[in-house]
Amino acid sequence: MKNQFLATVTIEINAPASKVWQAITSPDIIKQYLFGTNVTSHWTEGSPITYEGEYNGKAYKDKGTILKLVPNKVFESTYWSSMSGLEDKPENYDKVTYELDEICGKTKVTLTQDNIANEEAKQHSTENWKTVLNQLKGVVEQ
Repeated sequence: MKNQFLATVTIEINAPASKVWQAITSPDIIKQYLFGTNVTSHWTEGSPITYEGEYNGKAYKDKGTILKLVPNKVFESTYWSSMSGLEDKPENYDKVTYELDEICGKTKVTLTQDNIANEEAKQHSTENWKTVLNQLKGVVEQ
């Protein structure tokens, strides 16, 4: 059974959706705001996506599958973390969704992550995503 907790974070970025989209789908830019992570994918629906790097001195290789790509609107993928301590099996994958909504040249980004085990894990994920989106905003607006 899927866990019922959901983390949601929203931020407004002073840039058009096309520029934000480029930042969330370009490995060179992702590396600048996602803790130095190296991302690999073919960037098509159904293709795998991997995230590799080092966090607090420990190497990781996280992965998922791209579920939905609607340019300048939606990027959705499954996600499993090698650091989670959970077995690599379907019920342990989260779904992470970036939704972009451009209004008057600014873009509201709403990020959601599902399948979170409990309230404590939800708070941890929420704080982590706040950090990521604030760094994304900084990269895009510079």
